[in-house]
Amino acid sequence: MSKEHPPEPLDFFIWTVEDVGMWLEEINLGSYRQIFKENGVNGEYLEGMSMFTTEQILRFIRRCHMKWGDFITLCKELRRIKVACLKGEQKVRRPWWAPPCLSVFFVKVAKRNRQSRVVSLKLEP
Repeated sequence: MSKEHPPEPLDFFIWTVEDVGMWLEEINLGSYRQIFKENGVNGEYLEGMSMFTTEQILRFIRRCHMKWGDFITLCKELRRIKVACLKGEQKVRRPWWAPPCLSVFFVKVAKRNRQSRVVSLKLEP
């Protein structure tokens, strides 16, 4: 498998299962890459984890055979990405499906809409 570029935080909401796997490698949780893939954990799923109940968290940990320390690391890294999204610290990229002639337009619209996209990601301190 060739080394791929890790996914960017802004794209966190639309990460594929493969993007999540690359991110897990980047945060030293690569041992969970396969089990996350088998369970279909993508960016949308990770985004929704902040709304999990205790029962759902425990079910997720059991299903993925995670250690508590690794789960805490996962949550800290998710929080770091969410904060980066809120602060606008990442680049805006044109999606693969948009023609190059719309790059400037897309970036302007994405920057304007960034706050509305990430408002739901605020975590309680």
